Amino acid sequence: MPDILLRHDSDHIATLTLNRPDARNALSIGLMQALDDELSAIAEDRTVKVVIIAGNGSAFCAGHDLRELRATPTRAAYEAVFALCSRLMQRIVGLPKPVIARVHGVATAAGCQLVASADLAVAADTARFATPGVDIGLFCSTPMVALTRSVGRKAAMEMLLTGELISAARAAELGLVNRVVAEAELAAATLALAAGIAAKSPLTVAIGKQAFHRQAEMDLASAYEYTSGVMTRNMLARDAEEGIDAFLGKRKPRWTGT
Repeated sequence: MPDILLRHDSDHIATLTLNRPDARNALSIGLMQALDDELSAIAEDRTVKVVIIAGNGSAFCAGHDLRELRATPTRAAYEAVFALCSRLMQRIVGLPKPVIARVHGVATAAGCQLVASADLAVAADTARFATPGVDIGLFCSTPMVALTRSVGRKAAMEMLLTGELISAARAAELGLVNRVVAEAELAAATLALAAGIAAKSPLTVAIGKQAFHRQAEMDLASAYEYTSGVMTRNMLARDAEEGIDAFLGKRKPRWTGT
């Protein structure tokens, strides 16, 4: 059996490729567990600064593996699957390194959730997105969590209630993806974005990602109080001193990650 998740590291960028092309990279229990385990390991890997999630074959990810779901139709089995999926999506958000989704083909249901959970997303101009659970009697309730944190409420509700596929251009308008490029340029464009981020201080990026998600759940006054404390602690870091001194001295900074 081929590996259902592939990993390739280069220049501080880890590319994790979903490798179930015959199933359009549907998120089976095994694939979700493999992805969760790999991200957990990457969290402690100081050589990795950015993660790219991609898919092999004709699609990025077609959501949950429905055949697998129906094979064990018990409450306990369903609870375990959705708990694992929820843990995986929270792993992506909580990872102290940016995660970029590289999207081609379709990203539907939990596949769309995977895109929405990523920090950034680059899509081929031919890619399409949907949360079509409503069409099969299974509302995309867990994908809704990530979707409503990426796009506006009415846009999210339209996607959830209609199940209709939207284009990459429309996904960019809604804020679900950051950049849309020609399909032939997708890999290079995503790698260029990742490389630009990998060149930053990994400590500063980790601080910023964590603060971004935490302040987003706070009221305005609490968010400013929290981020003021974050900036104070950040200023005391060696990389902040180095970065500011390098800027003032008109030289390239030398990051240590401390």
